[in-house]
Amino acid sequence: MSNVPMCAVMHFEMPYKDRDRAARFYAAAFGWAHQQLGPEMGDYLLVTSALPGERPNMPPGAALGAINGGLFPFKADWPMQHPSVVIDVDNVETAMARVVAAGGEVLGEPMDIPGVGRYVSFVDTEGNRNSMMAPSP
Repeated sequence: MSNVPMCAVMHFEMPYKDRDRAARFYAAAFGWAHQQLGPEMGDYLLVTSALPGERPNMPPGAALGAINGGLFPFKADWPMQHPSVVIDVDNVETAMARVVAAGGEVLGEPMDIPGVGRYVSFVDTEGNRNSMMAPSP
């Protein structure tokens, strides 16, 4: 084991091409709140995906407020392998319908990851590939 302290991921960022469209998509598909900052703050779109101290469906062993992650092997024949986030949802099929209704595209069919949850990737209105997962009970 290394003597380097463990540093938790505390924020994520994704590019947008149309700020208002991106804000509408994530509000409609996942209920996220947003605050549009002005030109003095680089036209940043600040996103809130969970209230402080609240993180439903945390996987076993996860620290409150921490965002864990993973690395996957690059596969030349898979589309859009870029940094992304996995969004916690209660039901994958219901969330897939919200993504499509909000203007996104679901990539393939959901898969069951034994002992982890039900998972599928999607593309948002800005061309970013992300994923969603309903954790196993």
